[in-house]
Amino acid sequence: MPFPDESARPWQIVPHQPAWSAEFERLATLLHATLGALAVAVDHVGSTSVPGLAAKDVIDVQVRVASLADAEEQITTRMTGIGFRLRPEPWNHREVSRGRTCRKLVFAPPVGGRPANVHVREQGGPNARYALLFRDYLRATPEARAAWGAFKRRLAEDVPDLSAYGQIKAPATDVLMGAAELWAEANRWKP
Repeated sequence: MPFPDESARPWQIVPHQPAWSAEFERLATLLHATLGALAVAVDHVGSTSVPGLAAKDVIDVQVRVASLADAEEQITTRMTGIGFRLRPEPWNHREVSRGRTCRKLVFAPPVGGRPANVHVREQGGPNARYALLFRDYLRATPEARAAWGAFKRRLAEDVPDLSAYGQIKAPATDVLMGAAELWAEANRWKP
């Protein structure tokens, strides 16, 4: 659920913005400086990471760490120390990927900051792989990218409530990811 300052901002699906890549790089630089060696990698993920794909104007960042169990308190302290806010909902702390429940943390930007979600996941976890596969599959497959963008635009037009939009999009994402898994196997893709 968005924080009150995020709810005040209307959302829509917009055409891909070339500036998203540079905005991610600025966030990645800040996260590397903040988390230091805790961050094994910082990835641009989600729809804004796919050139040509329409998306909500919210940058999704994945920070991969060696272990959330060992570093959760340090990560939270460092992130909140620069104004990021830990999202409290249960789905922002656990997610199921490839049949396995995985821990994660999700941070919202500081009040007034560039709209973003910072997903902290464990290196090598199926949920970290999922985010990278989503991105790489849509980057490599123009037909899937076009269809996914058209689906999201139509859904946003018909379902203006962000929560309902997300609930409807989730099972469609599972279908998309089924095709992504086949692509990964056929292309010997590795994260």
